[in-house]
Amino acid sequence: MNKPKHRIITIANQKGGVGKTTTAINLATALAAIGERVLIVDLDPQGNASTGLGIERRERKMSTYDLLVGTHGVADVAMQTVVPNLFIAPSTMDLLGVEMEIGRESDRVYRLRKALEGSDASSYNYILIDCPPSFNLLTMNALAAAQSVLVPLQCEFFALEGLSQLLETVDQVRRTINPSLDIQGIVLTMFDSRNNLAQQVVSDVREHLGEKVYSTLIPRNVRVSEAPSYGKPAILYDLKCAGSQAYLQLASEVIQRERQACAA
Repeated sequence: MNKPKHRIITIANQKGGVGKTTTAINLATALAAIGERVLIVDLDPQGNASTGLGIERRERKMSTYDLLVGTHGVADVAMQTVVPNLFIAPSTMDLLGVEMEIGRESDRVYRLRKALEGSDASSYNYILIDCPPSFNLLTMNALAAAQSVLVPLQCEFFALEGLSQLLETVDQVRRTINPSLDIQGIVLTMFDSRNNLAQQVVSDVREHLGEKVYSTLIPRNVRVSEAPSYGKPAILYDLKCAGSQAYLQLASEVIQRERQACAA
């Protein structure tokens, strides 16, 4: 298969509520704010990334379902968001049936990869894929399509336990369907500096995974939680809040790592 010109980053964790969608939306917004042309691919049937960027369900005439079943390409599906330079391939509940639709096809894990290798996806500098909170055919498509994985990890007691399972899955994908897949980084989310347990989790994760963990910590932040209900990224809703500033810092780290990966 041809090597895509853009960088494709899958945002994945089998646990729900760790900040995958919030990270996808705000990281994409930060990248778009510095002039990068960015596409979010919403692979979660719940469609929270689409809603959080102001795309009403009735406006989603086509979705990532159409990309996976092969009836339409990226140019047909992608929609402009409230953020300049930021587009989204929205999700609909149709995704719940995609496994029945393509589950027996020999190329079932490569459907998204094929769609993102098309010429109408080449105009984007970055493509971020927001995954559902499970390891299913949708997540496997996301991992098969990406060059790297970004893992949001909540600062809680069982964080490392779930992370080891995810890293094993990434290793398995690398061995079987996508040899070029790499860990872009692990971002610690929902950090509360007043909480001793959160501090301990940060220490443990850094000890086990070293440089794979981003320096940036994403704090618990009310403004970040409020933003999706207004159909806006936190960075647009309140640029000066601690959460928005953290995502801007994270974007800087991601860009630096992507440049190093491209130079390697």
